[in-house]
Amino acid sequence: MTLFKNLTVLSLEQATVAPYLTYRLAQDGMTVIRLEHPIYGDPNRFIGENVLNEERMNAYFLCINSGKKALTLNMADPKGQEIFKQLISKLNVDIFVTNQLPKNYEKLGIAYELLKEIKPDIIWLGLTGFGPDSNEGAYDPILQARSGLMELTGEAAGDPQVLGIPLPDMGTSEHGYGLLMKALFKRATTGEGTRIDLSMFESTVSWLTVPIALSKSFGANISRRGNTHEFFSPVSVYKTLNGFVYLAVGNDRQWESMVGQDMFKSLAKEEYKKNNGRIADVINLNKAINDITEQHSSETLIELFTSITVPISKIKTVNEIVEDPLVARRILSSKDPKTGTKLTLAPPPNMTPFLEEQDRKLSFPPRFGEQNQSIYGDVLGYDKTFLAEFKEKGII
Repeated sequence: MTLFKNLTVLSLEQATVAPYLTYRLAQDGMTVIRLEHPIYGDPNRFIGENVLNEERMNAYFLCINSGKKALTLNMADPKGQEIFKQLISKLNVDIFVTNQLPKNYEKLGIAYELLKEIKPDIIWLGLTGFGPDSNEGAYDPILQARSGLMELTGEAAGDPQVLGIPLPDMGTSEHGYGLLMKALFKRATTGEGTRIDLSMFESTVSWLTVPIALSKSFGANISRRGNTHEFFSPVSVYKTLNGFVYLAVGNDRQWESMVGQDMFKSLAKEEYKKNNGRIADVINLNKAINDITEQHSSETLIELFTSITVPISKIKTVNEIVEDPLVARRILSSKDPKTGTKLTLAPPPNMTPFLEEQDRKLSFPPRFGEQNQSIYGDVLGYDKTFLAEFKEKGII
């Protein structure tokens, strides 16, 4: 049973934070309709390679917009706001999502109070950079810098580094997903809607559990440390004959198992028996381990450490990750009915009943305003003459 298939999400979205959230909702089987300005649209439509050889469908946009529908609507136009209200009512919208700046809520007619008048039990989610009282713009790397993530990433003697994924964007999306589930439960039990304001900055800082607690409670000085771990050793990246592995020794028992192997017997020193001793000499210890591992293949080391139940992994490329049996069985896909282009999409964090029913296939990311005719015409009842007039006036 697909629990969420009768729910409708309307999202005035662009960039990543709102689109990734609604992408997660589409994976649950919800009907997700994205709204875009009829001239500017989502800037991400123009980012990346033009793989389909058509406007507004560039590669970057295709990554997190499968399973959705798309409308264009000028929300600043009075007629656009009238149409928007009709959408809320006639589509029986359950969830409204936006990552517009708060100063635009009233101007665009999307404020919670306005939508609540149309549909009292609506769940409204506003995603902002720094909260509903701030109109400061927020790009993911700026949030990484301001939140401390960048200070914690990189080599100890090197410059701060940006993360390999946009965690402030996608982490906030995940927090938003959880809050929406709470709001749906509240509505199911009380019949009441909810206004949710979610700050990307607050969401990002919430991941700093250990750094904040130890710094402010006990005066610890926590900064970037490269590939090593502050509290456990040896935990790092080590060079091999044919690449790199990441080795994580999490306790003294695992260390004893490691130095019990012929390959590492030279490291069976009294001062290294306890984790504190290994941490105290971590630089020399890591160099000594590296001197050994670089003489052996990644495969040999993985086989050895797996046999003694010490966590290790080859550092895989993205293409290698997709071929991992645990990943391959959960990979999603999408096929363009127009060009035949196939998308291979990242797996969901957990497989949903809807995705299983769909054999892990989602509809292709929608073209700009692709559902204008079907929704404005068939659902709202505007005939072709009206739609042509709206388009000419820049309303849709």
